[in-house]
Amino acid sequence: MNDLLIAGGGIVGLATAYRFLKRFPGKSLTLVEKEAELAEHQTGRNSGVLHSGIYYRPGSLKATNCREGKQAMEAFCQQEEIAYDLCGKIIVAVDAEEIPRLEKILERGKANGVQCEMISAGRLHELEPHAAGVQAIHVPETGIVDYTQVCRRLAERVRESGGKVITEARVTAIQQHDRQIAVETTAGEFTGKTLVNCTGLHSDRLARLGGATPSVKIIPFRGEYFELGPAARHLVNNLIYPVPDPSFPFLGVHFTRMIHGGVECGPNAVLAGAREGYSKTDINFRDLSESLTYPGFIKLAAKYWRVGAGEMWRSWSKQAFVRALSRLVPEIEATHLTAAPAGIRAQAIGRDGSMIDDFLIEEQKHIINVLNAPSPAATASLNIGALVVDRLAQRFD
Repeated sequence: MNDLLIAGGGIVGLATAYRFLKRFPGKSLTLVEKEAELAEHQTGRNSGVLHSGIYYRPGSLKATNCREGKQAMEAFCQQEEIAYDLCGKIIVAVDAEEIPRLEKILERGKANGVQCEMISAGRLHELEPHAAGVQAIHVPETGIVDYTQVCRRLAERVRESGGKVITEARVTAIQQHDRQIAVETTAGEFTGKTLVNCTGLHSDRLARLGGATPSVKIIPFRGEYFELGPAARHLVNNLIYPVPDPSFPFLGVHFTRMIHGGVECGPNAVLAGAREGYSKTDINFRDLSESLTYPGFIKLAAKYWRVGAGEMWRSWSKQAFVRALSRLVPEIEATHLTAAPAGIRAQAIGRDGSMIDDFLIEEQKHIINVLNAPSPAATASLNIGALVVDRLAQRFD
């Protein structure tokens, strides 16, 4: 029997495994992942940003874990000789109406201890000569990294510490007993004292499989990206972001320089037809029906239908996507853009229609369910792992 089982081979699951074996050397651990490779979903399909924590409500789990997690991720990358670059980013107000929201973001950033400053249009154009804007926030400590490479290294260290990482092991059943939990998978049965559920897009389903009644449902939102062609890459030096809508937990389309070269543009945010629906034609009728009939999504859609319609239009119209991007960089043209792989955000939504904006962890007798770990979860992953292990410590000490 294992001391700990972990379901989910994304960065949060692997970071939890790594932190557990660091804190409890000699304990036994098995991590199971349903795909043939690790980090196949949210982790491997994000834009690779090392977030600073400027946006998040001071005192929230997002804010504290992002700040401490970013430092931990940088230290891990240095230790493991994984390339990362603190290239910096700017958040741009394209007109005077956006300046009050920009000022609020700056206040949050300073309250969270982020290295950031308000800059003039002149300084903005020194940093990003092709960007449009009347004022901006410069965040020099924002960075970029390859999180899939981080996951591979975490898995190596987990195995070196005696842990097992088993792929092609989809969880099919969970049985809780007095002193242990049994997890049936397509690779066999595994038993342990405790299970940590880090399954992202399927976290609410796995929680129900374990007998819980989660307070939220995961609704999948697809984020679609384009990549700048070589002739247009000179238009973006590093990261250029818009001023986000404070009532909507998505940051809007932006430009991100990638650690291995190239510049990514996006994402939008549209309801996906499947939890792993990376294209417009990917439809899973069970997934879609669950989303469309969930009271929380119905309330959310009623509240944000105008925003949603705009996101859908950008999904189907490349010119609309270009218009959104050209607010930030006016020289962008449709011919500069080629389609890039899409990602899916596992967004937890309450029955009241609220989009859960913070990390959410719920516990059962033998299970800890990580039910909401949206961006900046990759940046914060080592700290989220430590947070989960703190909760596990009460069961192991």
